[in-house]
Amino acid sequence: MSNMNLTDEEKWQASLTCNPAYDGKFFYGVKTTGIFCRPSCKSKSPKRENVLFFDTAEQAAESGLRPCKRCRPDLLEFQPLKDSADKIKKVCDQYFTDRSRLKEELAQLGLSRNRMIQLFQDQYQKTPSEYLNQLRINSAKDLLAHTNNSILQISLQSGFESLSTFYAQFRKLTGISPKEYREKH
Repeated sequence: MSNMNLTDEEKWQASLTCNPAYDGKFFYGVKTTGIFCRPSCKSKSPKRENVLFFDTAEQAAESGLRPCKRCRPDLLEFQPLKDSADKIKKVCDQYFTDRSRLKEELAQLGLSRNRMIQLFQDQYQKTPSEYLNQLRINSAKDLLAHTNNSILQISLQSGFESLSTFYAQFRKLTGISPKEYREKH
């Protein structure tokens, strides 16, 4: 389905139905708004007589149209859900050992707790809590193998609030206790 074979009517139908299968194959611009979009854009459908079709985003921009802020045809890939999940992951990666800063940074993303869990799970097949526990356990394993710090110190350094939670998560994810892990490594 190359853009060379598409008629303007096919392009119009793809735009009307917001069909993502046509993204990247063409772009459409609206003369009255001065904006150009991807075929999958969910913005209100324009009148047919106001629509122009372009093979590339560059052609649309060169004709004086600006990119839609909703579908971002100026970006190679626009995946707002993936972007949000990536931001959550980045915050987790950076602040997993500092619970108050982690909570603060996640709150700044402006997503509800349930939305965060859903986005993260869809993208990474685990909840943010599961991911955080994995990060914390990986940190603890490294500290157990390479330091002489006490197990309590290591649990706190790795972002756990209690020794019992640390032991439970460590055993759940490794199958052995922190002490057994240290002895093996």
